[in-house]
Amino acid sequence: MPIEIIRTTDAPKSPSTYSQAVKAAGLIFVSGTGPYDPVTGAVTGVTIQEQTRQCLKNISAILAAAGSSLSQVASATVILLEEADFTGMNEEWVKWFPDSPPARQAAKLPVRIPGMKISIAAIALA
Repeated sequence: MPIEIIRTTDAPKSPSTYSQAVKAAGLIFVSGTGPYDPVTGAVTGVTIQEQTRQCLKNISAILAAAGSSLSQVASATVILLEEADFTGMNEEWVKWFPDSPPARQAAKLPVRIPGMKISIAAIALA
C-alpha cells in the first residue's frame, strides 16, 4: 500500500517539516495538532477546555479529509504544558469520546509556544 499525505484547509496548515496526517497500512496517523484556528492560524481559547475542543475540531477535520472520523480513533497522545490542566482536558475529552474512548497517553510539552496549552496526536482506522 502506498503512503498518502493528508492535507485539508479545514484544519491549520502544518509546518513544512511534517504533514497534517499520513494514511498508511489502513491507518491514519495525525500529527500533533494544536489549538489553532484554521483560518487565522492564531491560538484559539484561553482555558484548557477551549483549547482541547479546538484541537479535537482540527483532528476531526483532518480525519474527515482522510475519509475517517473521531469514532475511528484507536489511540491518542495528549501533550500538556501544565500537569494541572489534566482534569480540565478530561472534562472536554469525555464530551467527544463519551462511550468508547481510544487508548490514550499523556506527556508534557517540551517547548513553550505563546498561548498554547495542549497538542493532541491521534491514530485512527482509515
